[in-house]
This record gives sequence, C-alpha cells and structure tokens, in this order.
Amino acid sequence: MNNLPLGALRAFEAAARTGSFRAASEELGISPSAVSHAIRKLEDLMGVALFEREGRVVRLNPAGEALQLCVSNGFDELRHGIEQVSGRASNHLRLHCAPSMAAQWLMPRLRRLIAEHPGFDIRLSASTDYPRFLNDEFDADICYGPPRQEGLTVIPLGEEVVCPLCAPEMAAGIRIPADLYDHPLIESEHKRLRWNAWFLANGLAPPSPRGSRFDRSFMAIAAAVDGLGVTLESTRLAEREIADGRLVAPLDGVAHDLRYMGHFLVFPAKSKPRKAVRIFADWLARELGLKPSAVL
Repeated sequence: MNNLPLGALRAFEAAARTGSFRAASEELGISPSAVSHAIRKLEDLMGVALFEREGRVVRLNPAGEALQLCVSNGFDELRHGIEQVSGRASNHLRLHCAPSMAAQWLMPRLRRLIAEHPGFDIRLSASTDYPRFLNDEFDADICYGPPRQEGLTVIPLGEEVVCPLCAPEMAAGIRIPADLYDHPLIESEHKRLRWNAWFLANGLAPPSPRGSRFDRSFMAIAAAVDGLGVTLESTRLAEREIADGRLVAPLDGVAHDLRYMGHFLVFPAKSKPRKAVRIFADWLARELGLKPSAVL
C-alpha cells in the first residue's frame, strides 16, 4: 500500500470529485481512457473496487467514498504545504474575468484590494475565451452567466438591475416607457437581457432594430455616455458613469426594471480552495454586500 502511484490517486480524486471520468480527464489534461486505466490500476493494487460502473455512468461505492475523503484531505494538505513554501503561496491570484465586468467594475477597485491586502499580487486576464481550468492556468474566473463545466464551485455574485441608461441631455425627452420608441436604442449583442425583454416586461411591443450595436457592455456604456442613444445595461457595470452623472436612468421609478443573476465566481471544486482564492472571494463578497460563501 505504500507504493500506490500518485498519478493514479490524483486521477481517482478528480473523478470522485467531479463524478465523471471525462470531466476528470479535462481537468488533468489527459484522455478519459487514461483516467479509467489509472483508476483500474489503483483498484487492482488495493484489491477493492472503488466505483460502480453502469455503461458510461460511474459513481463511488462505499469504499470509494471512504477513500475520497482521505485522498481529498491529503491533497489539500499537500497543496497548502506547497503554498506555504512557494513564491505563489497566499498572495498570488491568477484570475480570469468577463471583459466588461473587468473593465467597468473590477479594475477601479483593484487599488482598494491591494490596500486592504498589502503584497497581494493579481494577474488578470479578460479574454473572451473563458478558462476551463486545464493545465493549472487560472485559479478562479468571474464569468458572465452560469458555467456549464462540471467540477467547479460556483458562487453567484448577487442580483443585478438592468434598466435604460442615457446621457442627461437625452433624458429630458424620456418621461414614459413609450418615449423610447422615438430614440435610438443601443444594443449589446451578447447580453442575456436585451431590449425585447425590457419592452415586453413593460407591456409594450418591441420596436424594430435600430441604433448602434456592440458586442461588449463596456462599449455600449461608452456609446451612451457619448450621446449615441439609450443603452439597456446593468447598473453595476455602469455605476461609475451613474455616480458621476455621465449617465442617468430616465425611467427610474416609472418603468419596470429587469433583474437577474449575471455574474458568478467559479473555481475548481476542491474541498478547500487556495488561500489567495479565499482572500479574493471574501473581499469580493464584501464589495458586493454579500455574505461570504460557506465553501470558503
């Protein structure tokens, strides 16, 4: 029992945690057959089956559940020990973030994060190719919309209010929802809530498409500031422009706003995330007025 291969134990831990050989293979960067082979080898060495297999469906049996608890705790201790002695111990976070959330909300707050946690080091990427946490490239992601990948811890980042926003000089001509028929409507093409949904929620027929179109919220917000039209955006993403008066909500208190859960903090579902992830998640919850997640 002292010679159990670490690679096989790692494959078992990933498969047990995600509930899928395929998800484990994606996380580890190997093929599903390699995961299956490694687990078979582990079962042969231990002389006990760890999974119940029914076709392509696998699930832990009682022996596997008992081993998962011990192995997960062991990998946690190993990871924490490495963090304590490595340069990226508790103060280095590799974060991916949805582009508009990064530009509009996160970047203006990074100085506050660093001030609260001196020495905290963050590497931020805001590409549109969201990470799948393969090859240990990122520690966490703030994604737009709930992720579909298995094997992740998912923390909702609170409800967002979506409403029409425009420059102050344009707001004077907008008193009731129907007034928007007479104004150019800026479309953000990758939003989950768009103008059609807003008009229907306010008992109006959606107008024919007109106005500028952008594929990112931060561009739609900038266009509205420049007077190109009215944008339908999250007040969270536009909070700076609203706070300094560059954008106003002309139908505040008059129209029905849309509300939804837009952004999520996600990271690999280990029994205890890295200290840097815990620091960031706790700070993020406080900035958003949320309770810290119980998983942390």
